[in-house]
Amino acid sequence: MSLGVLNNIAAIYAQNNLNQTQNSLQNVLTQLSSGSRINSGADDAAGLAVANGLQANVAALTQSSQNATAGVGLLQTADGALAQVTNLLNRAVTLATEAANGTLNTNQVSSANQEYQNIISEVGNIGSTTNFNGNTVFSSTATKLFVSDGTTSGANVFSDTVGALTTSSVGESAPAAATSATFSVPTVPTSTTPASSSLTAVGASDTLSGSLSITYAGGTAVNLTIAAGSSLSAVATQINGAGITGVTAAVGTGANANKLTITGSAGTTNTLAFTGTALTDTPTVAGAGVDFSSPSISSLTATSAQTVLTSVTTAIADVAYQRGTLGANINQLNAASNVANSEQVNLTSAASNITSTNYGQATSDMAKFKVLSETGISALSQANSVQQEVLKLLQ
Repeated sequence: MSLGVLNNIAAIYAQNNLNQTQNSLQNVLTQLSSGSRINSGADDAAGLAVANGLQANVAALTQSSQNATAGVGLLQTADGALAQVTNLLNRAVTLATEAANGTLNTNQVSSANQEYQNIISEVGNIGSTTNFNGNTVFSSTATKLFVSDGTTSGANVFSDTVGALTTSSVGESAPAAATSATFSVPTVPTSTTPASSSLTAVGASDTLSGSLSITYAGGTAVNLTIAAGSSLSAVATQINGAGITGVTAAVGTGANANKLTITGSAGTTNTLAFTGTALTDTPTVAGAGVDFSSPSISSLTATSAQTVLTSVTTAIADVAYQRGTLGANINQLNAASNVANSEQVNLTSAASNITSTNYGQATSDMAKFKVLSETGISALSQANSVQQEVLKLLQ
């Protein structure tokens, strides 16, 4: 290679290599100081996208666990209040049993009644004054508890109802037994009047199950199996999805509220027929508890003592049923919280594997780049000194 002074190619090579080494060394030092392998999108764009998505999931799961825990706190508050109600009712049992005994005089029965009145009043006070975070605990309105991993498919809403607690409803009775729900027989329509039939009214929260066969306008019967736990709207959707020409189903409104209405379009032959129509109507909402405002048990006398005793015993069982429902919901929320916590730990670990600095590799790289930096500086110095040999030719 000829000698020249316009361009020092060796020095340019050395400078480029030294710049690359310095950039790599700076990147390693950033990883070591921050603890993160990815400090910008340039470090690992795909890894950064995955890690950020996982971190969003972790944030949602962390809050979801807290949401479920808050729900548990609400239900436990109600359970603790109901435990005190049970203690009060047990005292009422004692008073009613005592008042039923003929050895008490009028004044003594009156004293027992006064304490009985205080017990009933305090039960009502517990129902009206028990709060959680400023919200009334004993309410028939469901509390929505949201648990999610940040995605639509991973979202779940728990709808938990504590139930009312007043002097007119102490405890909750189990939902009514399942009954048959049949369709009314459609009247013979004219050619311009649609054939229509509706299910006997069911509770707004009841579910249906069973089998149903629909025949319209003399066509082929369409057989449907209604899965247990199906709501009225779900059954209507299933019927509409069966593709029965001319037939539509809907949940009624107004006078037909809580009824499933099936209608065929008007025509010269629009006969609507059903077989297997004895669907099962299953109530899912608990009934009201014992009404202590009822005249027969509103006061404790020698005459009403046995009736009061029976009612108080029933109320104790109803409170136990209500507490059992709360306990089941508490266990469900605890399970949801545990699942969220477990998933959060696993996703945090996955995100950490992507973003965390591997200190073993990083320290090795640092040692390598330090050596390359020193050798690069030395090489650049030597490359610069080589061109000075041209001066010797000019002497």
